[in-house]
Formats: sequence, C-alpha cells, structure tokens
Amino acid sequence: MPDLGAELGRIRLKNPIVCASSEFTMTLQGIRAALAAGAGAVIAKSINESPQAARQLEAAEYAMLDADGAVTPWESAHLDASLFCRSGLAGTPLTEWLAMLAAADREARARDAYVAGSITVSDAAPAARIAAAMEAAGLRWIELNLSAPHGREAAPGAVRQLSDADLVHEYVSRVRAATTLPLAVKLTAQTGDPLVLAECAVAAGADMLVLMGRFPAFVPDIETMRPVLGSAGAIGGRWSLPLTLYWVSKCFKAFGAATPLLATNGVRSGDDVIRALLSGARAVETATAVLMRGPAAIEEMLSGIEAYSARKGIARLSEIVGRAADAAMSYGAIAPVERAGYPWDRFIRGA
Repeated sequence: MPDLGAELGRIRLKNPIVCASSEFTMTLQGIRAALAAGAGAVIAKSINESPQAARQLEAAEYAMLDADGAVTPWESAHLDASLFCRSGLAGTPLTEWLAMLAAADREARARDAYVAGSITVSDAAPAARIAAAMEAAGLRWIELNLSAPHGREAAPGAVRQLSDADLVHEYVSRVRAATTLPLAVKLTAQTGDPLVLAECAVAAGADMLVLMGRFPAFVPDIETMRPVLGSAGAIGGRWSLPLTLYWVSKCFKAFGAATPLLATNGVRSGDDVIRALLSGARAVETATAVLMRGPAAIEEMLSGIEAYSARKGIARLSEIVGRAADAAMSYGAIAPVERAGYPWDRFIRGA
C-alpha cells in the first residue's frame, strides 16, 4: 500500500482527505461517520459569538443545480452538479459545543485522525476568545474561516468575509495570540489579489492556508422568474476546482514548503484530490460530495487515490505535491506553437 500521509506542519494526517465544515459535521453522528469512512480529519461546523449567525441557520436552504443551472433532485444529482445554498452557523451553546468536539476528537485519536474546531468570524476579539476556549477544551487544531461567502448578505454582526489585507492580518494576529494550537486560515478569492491576503495571514501567524472559499451567487429560475431559494446564496462546484487550483499553485510557488496548503471548493473525486496535490496542496477539504453521497464519498476518494498511486508506482503520495505547479511556464517562456485545426478555423476560412 502507498503511504498516503500528509504533513501539515505540526499536524500529520494519515491521508489527505479532510471532511470540511458543513451541515454534515454539525452533529457527533456526522463526525463519527466521516471518521469511520477513513477521513484524515474532520472540520466541525463553524461557530462564532453571534446570535444572528445561529439564527441564520434557521433560514438555511440548499439546492443542487445541474449543468444548465436548473434545480435537480439531490438523489439524482451528478458529481458535476453545483451546490447553491443559504446557510448559517452552529447554534449550540459554546460550552456544550466544545465538550462535544473534545469528545469527538478523543475518538478521532483512536483512528489516527483529528477533529478540528472552526470559527467563522464576526469580530476579532470574540474569535480569539473562542480559539482560547477550544484549546482549553482539549482540541488539537483550529480553522479560522475568513472567507464566509454569505458575508455580504448576512444580517449585521452575523458573519464577515475579509478581503482587506489589514483586516486579515488583524484577525489572524488576534487569534494567534490567543492559542498555541496549529492554526489553519481559510481565505477568499473575492479580492484583487488573494496572494496578498495569503502573505498577510502567514505573516500574522497562520500555520497553514485553506484555499479558496465558495463564491457569492444569484440564480434566477427562468420558469418562475424568481430567484432560486428566494435570495442570493453561495455556490461551488466541480467547475470551480481549476479556479481553486490556480491560487493554490500561485501560493505554492510563493511560499514553497514553508506553508502547507489545503485545497477546497470543487473536490469531488480521487482524481480531483490528485489534481489538488499536483498543484501544491498537501491535503483537500471536501463538503459537497459528502453532503450529496454521505461518507461513501470519502471512501471513494481514498480508493481513487490508492488506485492512482498503484498505477503510477507512487510509494509516497507526498512525492507528487506541487509537481504540476513546478512545471508550469509563464506565458513569456512558451515557444511559438504550431496550431492544429481548431473548430473556428473553418468559419474564418469560409469552409
């Protein structure tokens, strides 16, 4: 069997599959199911100090969209379908929530895995206090989510999406000062240059980066002429994986081995995991595939990367991290190419 281990600084995963924060990881049963399926880690549903963020979950709604942008039944949705949703944060009281996560992480230890706490920010000071409480409860890993795609639409004080470099530095610095635990920072691509945000997060003490959060979206239903879900929402899908991997590859080239990267938004299969690793990620976070197909999605991904490793003769999966990113050329370095016949040629030539 190939070694599927992933080194994330002070965290070593038995494999690169991380079940991302979502409604699936909002209960002990869901977390246990992801661990039993073989996930290297589970990121619990996010929490913060805001009652508005918890109330937002009460109005949550979810839809799968097919390739034509139409709502499709969950049970028949293809891997290429997109998740469009309106969501919120866990509303369990903090003390009770952390006790549950600590118990889940103790169970994870027996499986050589992790359960990490997640904080989707509203204000910096409460986020720091929650991080300190997570460490005091016995957790071993924290994800700080600065990428909330619902930030623009949420009620005031619920959640924020940080696209300002100074704010990223401030929030990460405050949380870093409050905890000694490994800190993953999840960033958005909704900014002029996500590399600047990445640099600020690392400078402020992020141990690893999670790239990139989902996108705010608006989807009209052409039959009813009204918005799907009745509002704007957040969207992600397999189509977004190349966008994710663009920034993963750029951060890999910028930071090298010093800053572990996790890819999220678009990972649906074992092959997608391989694409992420080749781009420079050491692990992936997946949510929609698990929401669609349950923990079997994790098992399928693991089978896929094991089969790929066997087929390519790979002894350690970590050996391929960044291989495609390292081979990528700048446009200016590419020699002139002899173009084959493209479909539009026949129109240009009048054929």
